[in-house]
Amino acid sequence: MSKTTPATLALTKSGVPFALASYDYDPDADRVGLQAAEAMGVSPSIVLKTLMAEVDGRPVCVVVPSDEEVNMKKLAAAFGGKSAHMMKPVDAERLTGYKVGGISPFGQKKAVPTALEELATLEDEVFLNGGQRGLQVRMKPDDALAALGAKAADLIR
Repeated sequence: MSKTTPATLALTKSGVPFALASYDYDPDADRVGLQAAEAMGVSPSIVLKTLMAEVDGRPVCVVVPSDEEVNMKKLAAAFGGKSAHMMKPVDAERLTGYKVGGISPFGQKKAVPTALEELATLEDEVFLNGGQRGLQVRMKPDDALAALGAKAADLIR
């Protein structure tokens, strides 16, 4: 597995500190983030999943703990919209340049507005997808926000 991806290159260019963590990706797992947390032996609340959605027809990136679900009304509100829905996997892959299960919020083919669940900012460190299946980046939540130019928002429940 290559440890150099568009995500790791973008993070290196941004200058924020991060470390790599790899795990054995299970293509049959129902929930990739939960499987990643279990494989790495960490709490699912610090393994963040990257989801692609649309708010009023505009693409957005949403980063939430892997053991949580996005509230669509809160998602729409976070981006000043009225309605939100998850993007189809094929559209997410085309927009980001990554495969589902390896979508990172960093180094996407087309930059889109991004929000990170505010509860994640209370953690000392979090894991986010590193741009390929089985690769995670470990970093401080504030560094993730800075590298993404993202905002923290209430996105769950």
